[in-house]
Amino acid sequence: MVDKEVIRTIVGIIGNVISFFLFASPMPTIRKIWKKKAVEDFSPMPYIATIMNCLLWVFYGLPIVHPKSTLVVTINSVGLALELGYVFIYLLYAPNKKRLKVFGYLLLEVAFLTVVVCVTLLRFHTHDSRSRIVGILCVIFGVCMYMSPLTIMGLVIKTKSVKYMPFLISLANFLNGIVWVIYALLRFDIYILIGNGLGAIGGLAQLILYGIYYRSTPKDEDQHVQKPSEVQLQANVDTGHHTV
Repeated sequence: MVDKEVIRTIVGIIGNVISFFLFASPMPTIRKIWKKKAVEDFSPMPYIATIMNCLLWVFYGLPIVHPKSTLVVTINSVGLALELGYVFIYLLYAPNKKRLKVFGYLLLEVAFLTVVVCVTLLRFHTHDSRSRIVGILCVIFGVCMYMSPLTIMGLVIKTKSVKYMPFLISLANFLNGIVWVIYALLRFDIYILIGNGLGAIGGLAQLILYGIYYRSTPKDEDQHVQKPSEVQLQANVDTGHHTV
């Protein structure tokens, strides 16, 4: 009989692979910025939000907070590195006003994380209590990020077109949520379960919308249809978030 921890490790590795795909999916956007040497109307907010999410999950997965969560640390460390790279390229070509704004948000995130780390380690002295406080914060930030795809889903319903909701991203969001839900159930972790359960539901909703509106999506949509903002487009990607 295969040990449950071995199964959990295998599931976690699969989750790492799918999550990496989600973290890497903004690369075409970053490539556009790199080629044009201009950020235009692209927003850095999805990347900045994902940095905070990854930082919290990395801290959550450390042995001093929640032991036996190495795979949570690995994927969120990779995600953190990628998101920092995206922000770095954005900063290279952003005008000074936008650059200062990004630096301000990053400083706020560092300050917030510093407070969380200090309070967690100095005020709470057991793994259960530390996991609880950091896990709750991870869920709160995760829920805020999972609300973002509602915008792009609303656009799909309004335009009866899935042009701005890529099928592979929606499928990856759904599979990512399911895999991490299984991971959370194998060694019960309520915080990973809640966050990724919501992610799986959101991914499923996107797939249902895709099935409903795929046929009504014009092959060559008229140019007058307003393109959604970068925040809307990346909302589906960066919650993968999200996600652990």
